[in-house]
Parts: sequence; structure tokens; C-alpha cells
Amino acid sequence: MLKIENLHAEIDGKPILKGLTLSVNAGEVHAIMGPNGAGKSTLGYVLGGRPGYEVTQGSISFDGENLLDMEPHERAAAGVFLGFQYPVEIPGVSNVQFLRESLNAQRATRGEAPLSGAEFLKVARAQADALGLDHDMLKRPVNVGFSGGEKKRNEMVQMGIIDPKFAILDETDSGLDIDALRIVGDGINRIMRQPTKAVLLITHYQRLLDYVRPDVVHVLADGRIVRTGGPELAHELEREGYGQVAA
Repeated sequence: MLKIENLHAEIDGKPILKGLTLSVNAGEVHAIMGPNGAGKSTLGYVLGGRPGYEVTQGSISFDGENLLDMEPHERAAAGVFLGFQYPVEIPGVSNVQFLRESLNAQRATRGEAPLSGAEFLKVARAQADALGLDHDMLKRPVNVGFSGGEKKRNEMVQMGIIDPKFAILDETDSGLDIDALRIVGDGINRIMRQPTKAVLLITHYQRLLDYVRPDVVHVLADGRIVRTGGPELAHELEREGYGQVAA
């Protein structure tokens, strides 16, 4: 599904990714772990198409297409979803309005008919119920006044409504208490653990991986993948830290 070869990327002239190679197949969950400054979030931003991140070398293909040739909205329509470490607030725009417009824009790009207001509300309420998000929060401005846990659950509701093929989740466990972590983990499994989908989980810690068990764990250090293993690698990192593998 996703194939990255010898990826080099920089921001403001500073090299961040320095020859990263990675393949993710449909039906797989890959975890990216590593110390601060390793390039984990940069990888997510490059995949999502965030402005300011310049790819200077290498290639990224998604479902056989050149991802780097696509604008951010085209990547989203193709099935790429980027979950942020710190979801942004959008004052004056309700969740319902934002999500319906987003979904219907993607449907239009794919040549699908838009959902009516009633059809969309049925989908949105079902996803909110599954994530334990109060229906009233769908009417509120996007993430405005939400707690950290509510923002992350709201983001999972967004993911459930958009229903992407490939999700890049950047430190989704950040700011979550134990109950919220379980709810978000269950949401990721319910929405994305399917044979036709894949997930790239970016995280510092093992705790989310207790709920969303990865097929593959990679250690990213100084802009490169320096080690790859199974779920047991995350437990090793939790015990011993990154010093040994990132040296």
C-alpha cells in the first residue's frame, strides 16, 4: 500500500529525514518509535503533504501512485488520513459542518454522490456513540473548549466518518488518561483493523500498543530507520530506552 524509498526531507534548509525506507502492506499496523527530534512527526507531515516540508530525494508511492505528485486534498481523497499530536481548534466552524463538508468533498473527488444532512447525521452519531463522544459536541466549534482526551476522541470520530484507507496517527496517545486511551485504542482497531486498510502509529511509548497491537515496530533515529522488529521490540524500548538502538 505504502512504499517509501530513500526519503530525504528538510524544513527551512535543515535536513530531518536522511534516507528513510519503509513499506507498509494492506492489513498491517506499523509503529514508529524513537527519541525526540528523530523525525517521526516530520515523516507524518511529509506523507500528509504539509507545506514547508521539502522532499529533496527519494520517492513515496501509495497504492501504486506517486504520493509526492498529489496535493494534500488529493491525498485525502485517495484515502490518506493524518491524525495530529495536537488537534487544532477552528472557532466558528461546527464539527458537523466541518465533517460533512470534508466528507462530501472527498466523495465528489471520487465521483460519489454527496450525503444529505440526515444521512450524514446518522453516520456522525454512530461514530460519536462508538467513541463515547456526546452528540452535543458535534454541534460545537471544532475542538474549541475540548479537553485533550475529547480532542483525540473527536479526531477518531473524524477518522471513522472519513473512513480512510491509510491512517498516520502522530502521538494519538498524547494527553490521554487510562480510560480515554482504551477508548481511542478500541476506535483505531474498529475503524482501521481491516484487510484493505493500514496504519502508521507514531508514538514514544508502549502503552498505546497494548491496545493497538502492531505487526511491525520500527525505531527511527536521526532521520533513518535504524531497527525493525515485532511487538516485542516496543517492550524492549520501554525497558531499556532508546540509547542502545539510537546510538
